[in-house]
Amino acid sequence: MSTTVTDVYEIPQEHKDFRDLVRQIAVERVTPRAAEIDAKDEYPWDIRELLAENDILSLPYAEEFGGTGTGTLMLQMAVEELAKASASVALILMVQELGSLPIQLFGSDELKARFLPKCATGEWSPAFCLSESESGSDAAGMRTTAHLDGDEWVINGTKSWITNAGVADFYVVFAVTDRENRRVTAFVVEKDRPGFSVPKYEHKLGIHGSPTGQPVFDDVRVPAENVIGEVGRGMSVALGTLERTRLGAAAQAVGIAQGAIDYAVQYAKERTAFGKPIIELQGLQFKLADMQTRTAAARELLYKACAKMDRGESDKAMYSSMAKLFASDTAMYVTVEAVQVLGGYGYVTEYPVERMMRDAKITQIYEGTNEVQRVVIARQLAK
Repeated sequence: MSTTVTDVYEIPQEHKDFRDLVRQIAVERVTPRAAEIDAKDEYPWDIRELLAENDILSLPYAEEFGGTGTGTLMLQMAVEELAKASASVALILMVQELGSLPIQLFGSDELKARFLPKCATGEWSPAFCLSESESGSDAAGMRTTAHLDGDEWVINGTKSWITNAGVADFYVVFAVTDRENRRVTAFVVEKDRPGFSVPKYEHKLGIHGSPTGQPVFDDVRVPAENVIGEVGRGMSVALGTLERTRLGAAAQAVGIAQGAIDYAVQYAKERTAFGKPIIELQGLQFKLADMQTRTAAARELLYKACAKMDRGESDKAMYSSMAKLFASDTAMYVTVEAVQVLGGYGYVTEYPVERMMRDAKITQIYEGTNEVQRVVIARQLAK
């Protein structure tokens, strides 16, 4: 049985070199700050600046806009490395893609030229505003509206669970523009537009240090050139974006899982019980073996899905859903087990695995819940 090139992925040496740089930054600069970021729940501006200086925030962008032009696989390898140290820091890079990808994929040349170069340098950070309190998975039920008044659109409504709220320089906002025909349109809204505010922030189980808020749009006016794609085709923009960005959640999950394993293994080598290191106890060995095997499988699925996305293969959507589903379930399983390996120490904030367990949970929820991913996968199978 022969194997064709489309069945595998290849990691070029320059990608491996860049991954090693990201890994070094994560170990030397992010890991020492991770517990503090979690405890204080403050956005790490210093870390964002560090990521920008090292071209990590330019990973989502084409070379013509000042990006690295290295594709989805390299981007998600970087997310994975950062997430080993801090899921919140990884989210800085993830949302850099999520909030600007609609412009990359569907925006006019003018929008691309206006926003993407400043994102590639890290000067600007975006946000993606799709979810609402009554329409999370059911995005078609959104209540935010926009109507045309002369040559400007007027946006009214409230979005929920928005990453980078209050931090972002601009927001990609989805609003109903034709209620009768359930048509949605995507807009760019700059943070300084009159009528825009973020009056409420969420207090979350995990990913502390990454603000999640409720942006409000009160008669916010934007020019017609701020429309992304075609009027009434906003759901295509949203779905086309999420098809790619859910790979970020998968990469974050793989990173969290591997970070938890690495810590648990090191702990098990040093901790003694019954006169020997606990890693020599078979019950613990089997637990660690299962944790490592599932994480390795999740990584292989993630990398293959990324390669399919980069090549534009027809089954890329199903693979991105499978990667997100399997990796996030793996992260939750692995981090719960890591806490168990550490025993009482796993349950206290002095050790990082309880933070990793709290951070892992969100990967099963955002970028499309795992229940929704199963629907997507099943529909692809039914075609």
